[in-house]
Amino acid sequence: MDSSRPASSDHNIDPARRDFYARSGERNLAPLWEVLHTLITAEPQSAVRPHLWHYAALRPFLLEACELISAKEAERRVLILENPAFKGQAKITQSLFSGLQIIMPGEVAPPHRHSQAALRFIIEGEGAYTAVDGERTTMRPGDFVVTPSWTWHDHGNTGTGPMVWLDGLDIHIVKLFEASFREGAAAGPGEATTPAQPEGYSAARYGANLLPVEDDRGGPSSPVFSYPYARTRAALEAMRQRAPWSRWHGLKMKYANPVTGDYAMPTIATFIQLLPKSFKTAPYRSTSSTVFVCVEGRGRTRIGEESFAWGPHDIFVAPSWVRHSHEAEEDAVLFSFSDQGVQEKLGFFREEKAEG
Repeated sequence: MDSSRPASSDHNIDPARRDFYARSGERNLAPLWEVLHTLITAEPQSAVRPHLWHYAALRPFLLEACELISAKEAERRVLILENPAFKGQAKITQSLFSGLQIIMPGEVAPPHRHSQAALRFIIEGEGAYTAVDGERTTMRPGDFVVTPSWTWHDHGNTGTGPMVWLDGLDIHIVKLFEASFREGAAAGPGEATTPAQPEGYSAARYGANLLPVEDDRGGPSSPVFSYPYARTRAALEAMRQRAPWSRWHGLKMKYANPVTGDYAMPTIATFIQLLPKSFKTAPYRSTSSTVFVCVEGRGRTRIGEESFAWGPHDIFVAPSWVRHSHEAEEDAVLFSFSDQGVQEKLGFFREEKAEG
């Protein structure tokens, strides 16, 4: 059987076959041989389109949204980052959701919980917090915050200016399995979570290369909710001095669960990488479509035949199995996330490191 042949057009189908297809279709059957080449492709055929969102162009819309709807009324005042290939589907990649959330001084985004796990990557602002199951963490630019599946969480801004962060959720992975549940504030702790633990409790308990001998902490997500950028940046600088640089990634690390060593989130792999000034990566591609956020610095990324110039807070996406390479105009740091962790666990993640 030649699975690479083009599908037969209806008018070229043998009349006997056409009759067979019609009769079998009445019994909710269909011939695999007519569609096999589109179901099982020789290589990934990504529908995701490369795209870049300049934060400076998005920020006015975030501020305007604050004039139109309150954080409480919206529950989560988020502008979805829609991949151009998936207009109206709330997708930044085939499997993941992403958006920019804004909360103004004095506002509280009320508690809720859901099956979907979420990441927060802080873009701008000071003085806001997120609370996860009764533990608050203050958010600062560059921080990575984990909200595990089915944990109560809310956000508040006690500062003097707007707070903006990037949301990333495994919405479409959960949707694929039809396993979504959600409870709102009416079922939870009220307008805002009353802290049950002092800030920094999880980091002190789990984040010092020590684990409690007796601990009932369950679940596959990291028990450390916040990964402060100050510590992350210091780790990257230490790598610059001692570690070999990858030709394809520069200096890159994954955010890890200190209990298991796995990704901080079971469904969303998260990374941070430093690209020293003038460093140019060799072309790379993998089966996981990846969302990048520029934390600091400036550079350019070539994705397929397109080239994107980026700077602080800009966001861009590289589709599955499309070669991309980065070039830093100055020291640059990129945060990224993808569904690589899921693909690895299921055994079909693949990557290719070009020699060029």
